[in-house]
Amino acid sequence: MKVVNSMITLYTSSSCSSCRKAKKWLEENKIPFKEKNIVGIRLTKDDIINMLKNSENGFEDIISTRSKIFKDRQLDTEEMKFAELADFIIDNPTILKRPIIVNDKIMQTGYNEDEIRAFIPKNLRDQFVCSECTENCEYKRAVAESLRNARAARAL
Repeated sequence: MKVVNSMITLYTSSSCSSCRKAKKWLEENKIPFKEKNIVGIRLTKDDIINMLKNSENGFEDIISTRSKIFKDRQLDTEEMKFAELADFIIDNPTILKRPIIVNDKIMQTGYNEDEIRAFIPKNLRDQFVCSECTENCEYKRAVAESLRNARAARAL
């Protein structure tokens, strides 16, 4: 039987306020994660593959076209081979959008308070009990919507 690793990896940089928000949210919700500071460590091709494996649009989902390095180099990512682009990211990690949050099923860039809820593990969702909630609770609706969106993205 294959064991699926659903550990979340949070790719961050210390100067990124959205990264701090995502990290704080994961900690407050007691969701285990491994943080990788893209500037403090050297990314590997496995990191790049990890980021891309559940992306909808490949490199387009993780590269920040507003980054200085992207503009300065006038990159045409459509013309680059996978290995070239992966090596470029490894050498120039600030080209990445931040944060990048991944597990074995979901990849998300940036911090969105509603969308990040898709990373709540099923066992925690099953244990979650709202106090003083109505059947039409806003939290339950947001979690259900995030899960539907995540499932729809995986189905594509």
